Amino acid sequence: MNVAVLLLLGLGFLEAEGRCFFNRTQEYCVCYHLSQETVGSIVQCLAASVVEFQGGQLERYVAFPISDPDPSSIKMLGSLLIRKIIFRDLLVPEILLARALRFFSYTQVRELVFESCVFKGRGNWEEMANQDLPILSLHFHNMTSAPLTGRQQDFSSLSSWLETLQELAVTGSHVTSLPCGIGRVFRALRSLDMAQNSLGDKSLVSTFCSGAFPQLQVLSLQHNNLTSYHHVCESVRLLPELHHLDLSQNKLAADPPSSCQWPVALRIFNLSATGLDEVLTPLPPSLEVLDMSCNHLRAVDISLSSLKKLFLSQNMLRAVPSIRNYPMLDTLHLDNNLIAELPWDEVKHLRDVAAAGNPYNCSCSEAGGLQALAATGHLGQGWPQDYTCQSPPGYQGRLVKDVPVSVLRCNSAAVIAPVCVALALLGMAGA
Repeated sequence: MNVAVLLLLGLGFLEAEGRCFFNRTQEYCVCYHLSQETVGSIVQCLAASVVEFQGGQLERYVAFPISDPDPSSIKMLGSLLIRKIIFRDLLVPEILLARALRFFSYTQVRELVFESCVFKGRGNWEEMANQDLPILSLHFHNMTSAPLTGRQQDFSSLSSWLETLQELAVTGSHVTSLPCGIGRVFRALRSLDMAQNSLGDKSLVSTFCSGAFPQLQVLSLQHNNLTSYHHVCESVRLLPELHHLDLSQNKLAADPPSSCQWPVALRIFNLSATGLDEVLTPLPPSLEVLDMSCNHLRAVDISLSSLKKLFLSQNMLRAVPSIRNYPMLDTLHLDNNLIAELPWDEVKHLRDVAAAGNPYNCSCSEAGGLQALAATGHLGQGWPQDYTCQSPPGYQGRLVKDVPVSVLRCNSAAVIAPVCVALALLGMAGA
């Protein structure tokens, strides 16, 4: 194996001793702080499907000559089973990465992950012009690098590859915006994860400009600095294929009434932990999954004819939303609210009901309804230990499953009436 190939596979050289460990069962290989003396242990990773390199500084190798691989090395690279490579805790000179990245065109690697890496300087990406790579998924987490503003030319040089990329994640990296021109390069991108960054309402408008991310289906903006529901709607409305949008863990406020139209393809919407005390409108009209858990909602009065799954756990609801407003509903989660009664007749046809941690009124009808629902197997995780009675006083603190339910005790009128009728008939017969 020539030196250039070793450099490609071992972007973790350090003077400290290190070696690689291969888990044959999981087909996973981890290399720690490789040095020039121990780089040969990479050989045992050649049978792995996932290889992880931990620790290293590559600045000393900036001037290292990297020549094109010979035919035997190209054949060897093409035969490797490695599909995913993870780089963790590395200081990476960008110029070195730019020179080494083209070697991946000879491999079958589909996914690259950079975890807690620092990218230093600016690379010369012109060598990557018109260069195709097999990598379809690219992930950065806790990344430190030069600002993206003004780097459109770098992305243009990488366009032959980036136009085929399908998944991109840049998370936990203090990103404030993505320039419009960069988004237009990712023409085949299906999934974009920008969670745990510093994106604000105004920055979204430029990020999702006309022509950017035309095939995007899944977008996560979780845990950013978003506050305006209207601005988010205006920003993503130009994403015609958007199917799944995650806005959870932002602090959204109710805006003045808006006529903004969400993408018609939007089916899955996550608004959990966004500080809501009322349902924001308008909602995407064709939603199938809506998550508004972990908020401060006291009532949910909406109608969505296509909704199949509704998640409302950890709110302040005192009553179950009318199931009649959701004719297609099969899943309803209401854990940890203030609900005293669960309308068994309405929810019994649902496939998945979760309603643990509520202060139930254990009257005969309510306790009996919950017990009957549990008997069908449709009551979610938490039964029976998390279903307790709040009232009447005699049952406070008891498990709902332990409340005695019988026809005589719960509906004495239903038993006494026919007995009285029978006695009357007997009396008439005797007379």
